[in-house]
Amino acid sequence: MKNDQKGWFAVSVKVKTAATEAIEFAFNTLDSLGTEINDMPKSDLDSVTVIGYFQDVPEKDMLRLELDKALAVYGLPADSIVAVTTAEVQNDDWLAEWKKHWKPTHIGRFIIAAPWHEVDNPEKIVIRIEPNMAFGTGTHETTQLCLTAIDESYKPGQSFLDVGTGTGILAIAAAALNSKFKISDFKFSACDTDEDSIKIARENSEFNGIGNIEFFVGPITKDTPQFDFVCANLTADVIIPILPLLIEKTRENLVMSGILAEQEESILNALPQRLAGKHLVSHSGEWISVTIRMG
Repeated sequence: MKNDQKGWFAVSVKVKTAATEAIEFAFNTLDSLGTEINDMPKSDLDSVTVIGYFQDVPEKDMLRLELDKALAVYGLPADSIVAVTTAEVQNDDWLAEWKKHWKPTHIGRFIIAAPWHEVDNPEKIVIRIEPNMAFGTGTHETTQLCLTAIDESYKPGQSFLDVGTGTGILAIAAAALNSKFKISDFKFSACDTDEDSIKIARENSEFNGIGNIEFFVGPITKDTPQFDFVCANLTADVIIPILPLLIEKTRENLVMSGILAEQEESILNALPQRLAGKHLVSHSGEWISVTIRMG
């Protein structure tokens, strides 16, 4: 996020209350600088305005496409959106004000903090992430579910693969555990089909002093080697087609999230019979994670 930015663009989407999180999902997909919610509703029948802030005006067709895709992911009708408006934000104090409301996130042994936060807790592992994408900064339930699974199940020294790495936060968190236990020889890879995400992930890794992660652009394939611990924080429609490959590439633990609670049955039905009863489902809000233990 650039401190010399003179102005920003605000996209305001007035929606039915049930679609609030879906709109935030779309804004994060579009790499918003941040989001906020105005006119908090009193009931599910009311409407709410979700505002996303951007350095550049989002292209109109792409904005509508991502909004519609997000509604589909959440199983919501297109008419959940009441109105969409875009305006330039000239207030130079907006960024400073927004930063005041961004608080560190505590998950198990991890604290996810922005570069400007002062964190004095030597017992915790502090991971610094520039908060320009909420789905990779520890604030979203799916990220928190994956970080909890890493905190509880990852053993330092295990090899680690992060599929759909985004900002790199999951790979960085696991790598930081190795650093805490003075383990320097570990095999870590992280991939994403979005080239910009890999660039951001590399920058975040370097900022946190982590140099052992191999980042690459693209999906996992038959040629991808096996790893002890695999994380895939994607969406159910992406996970299910590659589930056999994710299982094949996992030696011990496979953690999957980006899955809505109502999609749990679809994911579990896609598991091979040999893994029946070897899964753990964790819930946070409307989202779940599924951890599969191969042993």
